[in-house]
Amino acid sequence: MKLKNSLILFLASFIWGTTFVAQRMGMDHMEPISFNGIRSFIGFLSLFCVILLRKMILRKKGRQDPFILNKKLLLGGLVCGFFLFAASVCQQIGIKYTGAGKSAFITAFYIILVPVLAVFLRKPAGKRVWISVFIALAGLYLLSVKDGFSIASGDIFLFACAFLYACQILSIDHFAPELDSLSLSCIQFLTAGILSVPFMLAEKPALSQVFSSLWPLLYAGVMSSGVAYTCQIIGQKDMDPSVASLIMSFESVFSLLAGWIILHEHLSFRELIGCALMLTAILLSQLPGNQDIPVENAG
Repeated sequence: MKLKNSLILFLASFIWGTTFVAQRMGMDHMEPISFNGIRSFIGFLSLFCVILLRKMILRKKGRQDPFILNKKLLLGGLVCGFFLFAASVCQQIGIKYTGAGKSAFITAFYIILVPVLAVFLRKPAGKRVWISVFIALAGLYLLSVKDGFSIASGDIFLFACAFLYACQILSIDHFAPELDSLSLSCIQFLTAGILSVPFMLAEKPALSQVFSSLWPLLYAGVMSSGVAYTCQIIGQKDMDPSVASLIMSFESVFSLLAGWIILHEHLSFRELIGCALMLTAILLSQLPGNQDIPVENAG
């Protein structure tokens, strides 16, 4: 059973990692917020279909569906959706100026920021986490800082994205224990999509642009949101959360490989060392013995 769960989680991390390539390809025809807005609505629809399917299956088994629309669920969806919207916009803008592989590794800094920010919520981090932070900072320096202390504009948006994703994960950590996780995710994607609408109207995406980016949109919306999130729920069942987080952190590795194979992106030796340090920090921060804070997808 645990081997099956591990393989399912590896599939989720693979989908999230390759989604960075889909996001990068989508930027060839669409503006960032328009891409994210449509992607969010597709994610909402795909998750809503999963909820309906679950409802049908549970009804046949004579069991009650956990989806209950109440104020707690709406509030949680709005808060988590806001942070998801803000993080996704920063990520999409950052990817426009930065490669898919490098973007994934910088975004992955959220895994270390989560326990650091949790200190302010009276959830102190262990020594291993603080060591991970310093290793990650060294990796980010090698990845992003060029010619002294100048940082590429795309990297700044990705740093902001990592921070906002950390806030989103902590929000989920606050609301999820009392709510159905699939329902919460569904509403947060709907919130992110609605928040994108005013900006989409300003960007005025043409229908031809949407059709030109249809496959990246479908992959980012259906596969990343619907399929991968469902895989995460199934894979994490009866599994140590630290081990699950460790497996899911490999999304940055898959993103680097996908960027190299599909987009023909190449990283310098300095940037590869930075990626290696980032991966080391991520793995170290997720080893058993650290505080139990759930890690969600950032793709």
